[in-house]
Amino acid sequence: MEMTNIKNFIFDIGGVLLEYRWADMLMDHGLSRENAIAIGNTMFNDPLWSGMDLAAAGEEQSIIEAYRKKYPAYGDTIAWFINHCEYMHVPRKNVWERVHTLKELGYPLYLLSNYPETMFHKHTDDAPFRQDMSGGVISYEIKKLKPYPEIYQHLLQKYNLIPEECLFFDDRAENTEGARKQGIHAITVTSRQFLIEELDKIIAATK
Repeated sequence: MEMTNIKNFIFDIGGVLLEYRWADMLMDHGLSRENAIAIGNTMFNDPLWSGMDLAAAGEEQSIIEAYRKKYPAYGDTIAWFINHCEYMHVPRKNVWERVHTLKELGYPLYLLSNYPETMFHKHTDDAPFRQDMSGGVISYEIKKLKPYPEIYQHLLQKYNLIPEECLFFDDRAENTEGARKQGIHAITVTSRQFLIEELDKIIAATK
């Protein structure tokens, strides 16, 4: 991949621009670490969570009720977690600084993320990186999820982007692979430090 060919940067949110402290959040609620991890893994690994990422504001409650029926012993905890998601995210300010540098260098920046509407706003409305974005597509808006082709194509078509001129950062390999299948260059983010190093390389190469 030649950086001279890259004209646009696309960012996932969770695991890229934000970290999640979901286990600590559940522990703050009174659970042991063992129970917090067990309940969190049950919640996130269930297909119901994919439905969460398609949920517009107010639609989360039906998903909470589905969790209650499926996991009656965990229902109250899962409901509390979803309804208090503002306690889950952690800023990555040193990543945001580098994203802002890319903006100052003249690059258009975009979001492409799986997120329910209420959680998206609770996690990002006050985040400075939102001001640096030229646009984006979030799953709840179009009822499509990564890594399916439709969400990538929606972003490309909405902003008239050429796939080969875009570089996408996501923390899930299936999502970066989904991007590559649409012709988009992609990097799988394995840690905050890895992302910082990659962004520093890009900034150094473009200055």
